[in-house]
Amino acid sequence: MSENNIKQSVREFYDRVGWQFIGETLYQNAQYEDLRPVSQEYLHRCHMRVKRHLAHEGTYYLDAGSGPVQYPEYLLYSEGYRARVCMDISIVGLKEARARLGEHGFFVVGDIVHLPFKSDTFDGISALHTIHHVPMDEKGKAFDSLYRVLKPGRKAVVVDGWTHAPLLKPLKKLMAFVKRLRSWRDKRAGQKDASISDRGDMPGAESKETESQVSPPQAGTFVEKFDVDGLINLLDDRMPFEILVWRSVSVAFLRSVIYPDWGGKFWLRVIYWLEERFPRLLGRIGQYPLIVIHKPDGATPKNPSEV
Repeated sequence: MSENNIKQSVREFYDRVGWQFIGETLYQNAQYEDLRPVSQEYLHRCHMRVKRHLAHEGTYYLDAGSGPVQYPEYLLYSEGYRARVCMDISIVGLKEARARLGEHGFFVVGDIVHLPFKSDTFDGISALHTIHHVPMDEKGKAFDSLYRVLKPGRKAVVVDGWTHAPLLKPLKKLMAFVKRLRSWRDKRAGQKDASISDRGDMPGAESKETESQVSPPQAGTFVEKFDVDGLINLLDDRMPFEILVWRSVSVAFLRSVIYPDWGGKFWLRVIYWLEERFPRLLGRIGQYPLIVIHKPDGATPKNPSEV
C-alpha cells in the first residue's frame, strides 16, 4: 500500500469509525482502552506522566494527531499555554476538538510527517498514539518534523507502543492463569464463564462494573510499530531523547487480570509504584513507552526548511 493510500485509509477510519459516538460521551476509538472504574486511577496517573515532562506554560502547544482531545487529562497539558494547536488528518476529530477547546484552540488539517508550521514555534508538543499510523520508512521524517518545530530548550513527548514488549511474555502466562482461575471459581459458584475480554462499566455504556459480555472493538486501521532497538537506531543520530515508561501493561492485561473483587486498584497502585521506581527499564520492556525529545538551546535541526 502506498503512503498516500495509507494516509487516506487512516483518515477514512477516524472520520467514519474512530471518532463516531457509540454512547452518549464515548467514541468508538475508546473501545481500545480499559475504561472500567477499577482502572481509572491508574489510567489518570499514566496520562499525567505526559504533563510532567512538558513546559508548564508557553505561547503555543502542538497536539500532533489530536483527534477530538478525547480524555479530560489531555486538556490539562495545554492549560498554561496561550493557545493549543490541534493538528490531525481527520476533519471529524478536529471538529470535535473545536467543540471542547473553543477559542483556546487553533485547528489544522495536516500530516505529522510534513508539519505545516515554521521551525522553532512550539513551547510544548505531544504526539499520542499517532506515529504508529505512519509507515516505517516515514517515521524518521515524522520525528524530524516534530523536532524542527519545537523551540530550543523545550521538550516534546511521544507516546507509542512496542511491536514486541519483553514483559508481555510472562504477563501472558499470568493472564492465562487468571482466566483458568476465574473460570474455576465461576463454575464452583454455578455461574457462566466470564470472558477475559470483559470491560465492565465504561463511560457512556449502560452497564455496572460486572463481568458482563461486551462486544470486542471493531478492527482498526493501519498500524506499524517499532521494537526498542529499532527506535534507538532511528533516533540515536537525530536528536537527544529518552525512553521512559508511559504504561507497562497492555489493555488486554488490565481486562484479563484486574478485577475490583480481587483487589484490582491495589495491584494497579503496585504496578504504578514499580513504573515510577524503574521508569527506564519498564519503558523498554513494557507495552507503552513515553519518548521524551529535548531540543537543546541553540540547536539547529538537520532539515531546517519550513513547510
